Parts: sequence; structure tokens; C-alpha cells
Amino acid sequence: MTVNSQELRRAADVLRSAEALIIGAGAGMGVDSGLPDFRGTEGFWRAYPAYAKLGLDFASMANPQWFRKDPEFAWGFYGHRLGLYRATTPHPGFELLRTWASRMRHGAFVFTSNVDGQFQKAGFPEERVLEVHGSIHHVQCLGSCQGIASAAPYLVEVDPESFRARPPLPTCPRCGSLVRPNILMFGDWGWDSSRTETQEERLSAWLEAVKPGSLAVVECGAGTAIPSVRHFCERVTGMGKGTLIRINVREPEVPSGGISLPLRALEALRAIDAEMARG
Repeated sequence: MTVNSQELRRAADVLRSAEALIIGAGAGMGVDSGLPDFRGTEGFWRAYPAYAKLGLDFASMANPQWFRKDPEFAWGFYGHRLGLYRATTPHPGFELLRTWASRMRHGAFVFTSNVDGQFQKAGFPEERVLEVHGSIHHVQCLGSCQGIASAAPYLVEVDPESFRARPPLPTCPRCGSLVRPNILMFGDWGWDSSRTETQEERLSAWLEAVKPGSLAVVECGAGTAIPSVRHFCERVTGMGKGTLIRINVREPEVPSGGISLPLRALEALRAIDAEMARG
């Protein structure tokens, strides 16, 4: 698809005049940092060939049942991802977004379905990030202990061939039970949502202070397969708070009044920034 230069100019105008910025981010935001987006079975199996041999797709692996049935198998998948996200450097688009937000009266708030913690790593404050599906950098106890703890003390060693975790597995320091990532998985009735609920309260309070029409919503790489981010961004702009700028190379369609940029995240953010520099 070709990008209409008028759409880039519109996006630049919206961001220049905005008093607040919401960043909606799906898996496509991390692709330019080198992270897999797990799009489709083939994409997932390219990232994890061991699961291709077993015929297991992402939804099959991202299931809490494995922590009960086969904890080494479960922590092999999540332990590898934890190591990958810890080692990944956020791409320059994150810094562009931070720079734009720094010029705005109310700054930015992030709404993301990603569990990778890349926004915090890129310098966005913890209290301005809503991780709607949780975070791999936090854990919860599978025993009787309540509450969410940091995953920082845990280092999970994963066999590169079988993708099984090598003992010892992460355990609760209080009761010794196995812990799991504080991530909303498929068919997950055991997820502790308290951390995300606190984040939702912060976002609601922040939005209350933003006057109608003064909000820019930049949505990056959020698809329709898991539409949490798209639905939120459309809802908040549909309330008359501001304008949606949708960056999506595969699914760029927007509601009436929205701005569609069928590009990858970093490419689009750089193009908008260049347009803003032209004045």
C-alpha cells in the first residue's frame, strides 16, 4: 500500500496541536526491535520450531494448564520469552513518542496488549502504562499466597533444542510453590488482574483531565485477532476526546475521521516526525 502524504500531514497536525497522547500498542510495535509477533501458526513456528514438531500453536502454548500438567514445559516457553524481552533494546520509535509527549501538557499514557515491558525499558514511567494482558516481568504464586511480585529475581535456563526449562523452576519465596507469569493466558481463570486494574484506574483519572478534542491517539501494530487495543483506541476517540492515528501495515482500516497509515511502526513514526519537523 502507498501512504497518502495528506494523511501524514494530518497526523503531524493532530500531534502538534494535541495536549495529551495515548499510545496504543500491539505486537506489531515490537517487530522493529526484532521481536516476533507470533502472527499466524507459521510465524509462531518460525520463532519456536520445537513447537512445530509437536503441532502446538501460540494459543495452545499460552495456556495455564501447562503449569499444572508440565511445569518445565510451561516455563520453557515463558522463560525463553522472559530472557528475550530482557535482552531486547526498544527501537528508536519509542523515543520519538516520548519526545512528542514531552511537548504536551498532559504527556502520554500507554495502553498495550504486549507483555514485554518495552515501554518501561524505553523510559516511559511505570505509572503511565496500562498492560491489559499483564506483564512477563511479574509473577503470581500458584499456591495460597496472594499478590503479585517482580520476576527480577528469577533466571530461567531453557534447553535450546527442547525448549524445556531446566530445574530449579521459579518458586514462591514465602511458601515454596511454583510461580507463573502474571499474564492473561487463553482460558485463564486464575490470572490475578489486580495490577492491571490499578493501571486502569490511573488511566481513567488521567483521561478525566484531558479536555475533549485535545487528545492524539497513536495506535501501533494492533491487529484484529486480539482486538483489545483497537477497541480501546476506537472507543476513546469515539467519545470525542481526539483523533485516532492507526499505524498498521496489514489492517490499516479506520473509523470515520481516523487517519490510516499502512506502514510498520518505526517507519510511520519516523515519517510523521519528519512531517512535524517541516512545520
